[in-house]
Amino acid sequence: MFEGKNFSDILAMGGYSLQLLLLISIISVTIIICKTFEFWVKTKIKVKDFVSILSKQINFGNYDAAIKICDSIISPIGSVAKIGIIAFRENDGDIAAAMQREIFLQVVKLERFTTLLATIGSISVYVGLFGTVVGIIRAFHDIAQAGSGGISIVIVGVSEALIATAAGLFTAIPAVTAYNFFAKKIEVFTVNMEYCASCVDNILKGKPIK
Repeated sequence: MFEGKNFSDILAMGGYSLQLLLLISIISVTIIICKTFEFWVKTKIKVKDFVSILSKQINFGNYDAAIKICDSIISPIGSVAKIGIIAFRENDGDIAAAMQREIFLQVVKLERFTTLLATIGSISVYVGLFGTVVGIIRAFHDIAQAGSGGISIVIVGVSEALIATAAGLFTAIPAVTAYNFFAKKIEVFTVNMEYCASCVDNILKGKPIK
C-alpha cells in the first residue's frame, strides 16, 4: 500500500485528520520528554536524607543555613520546608497550614501539562476515527464517480482511510500510558511533601520525628 510513497504522500492519504494527529503526537512526545526529565531531577534527593540534614541545622538554630539547603535542591520538598521555616522564624501563624498551602501550589506545578496528555489520549482515537469515516466516504464517492471497479478498488480506498485510525491509536496509547505514570509519580511527590511538612513541623516545635 505504501510502495513508492514518501512521507508527504502518506500524510495526503490520511487527509487533514492525519496531519492534525501528527501535530498532536509531536506535542505529546514533547510533554512526555519534558515531564520525564523534570520528575527525574526532582526525585534525585531522598526525603528522609533531606529531613535529616535539615534537622541538624534547625536544632542548632541555623535557620538561614536551613533555608539555603532548601534552595539548593530542585524538589518540591525543599519549597515546602522553606515555607515552614520562614513562617516559624517570622512567627507567621500556623506553620503546618503555611506548608499545606505550599503543597497545594507544588501539586499544581507538578500537574502542569499532564491534563493535556489525558486530553490527547482521549481525543486522538476519535480524530482518527473521524478521518477514517471521511476517508471511506471519499473512497466510495470516487468509486461512484468512476462508475467501475471491483472489490479491490474498495479495499484500497478503505485501507488508506484506516491509516487515520492507526495513527490515532499510535498517538493515544503513549499519551494515556504517560499520563497514568505521571499521575502515580505526583501521588508519590504529594506523600513525600506531606511527610516532609510533618517532620519539619515537629522539628521546629522541638518534637521528635515520628
